[in-house]
Amino acid sequence: MEDQHSPRSAEGDAKVITLCGSTRFEAEFAEVNQRLTMDGCVVISLGMFDLPGYDWTVDSSDLKRRLRGVHFQKIRMADEVYIVDPGGYVGESTRQEIAYAESLAKPVRYLSREVPPTALPPVCSRSA
Repeated sequence: MEDQHSPRSAEGDAKVITLCGSTRFEAEFAEVNQRLTMDGCVVISLGMFDLPGYDWTVDSSDLKRRLRGVHFQKIRMADEVYIVDPGGYVGESTRQEIAYAESLAKPVRYLSREVPPTALPPVCSRSA
């Protein structure tokens, strides 16, 4: 039997949220992912946080471009985008992802702008 109180998107399914932010915040991504999942959301996150020995600054292949394309597809799939930005840090790639989400009229939320999570209604609630 389906839980009648789980968060829903406009289409009636569980709300899909794509996480964006710097890969340096792996622990924060895990915490946000867990909280949103417990709220009843379908969470899409980063595919990887680190490639040992890989130097992104000298990437001459198209790996960075391909990963960006995959993440933009994740944004297109989302009902909402959630920015994992402890202390308000937003790097250039994340700024581009925010601009892309906004160009698609996706709601964008920020971790740094939340009051303590215990004082908030579930992020995935219909009234959010």
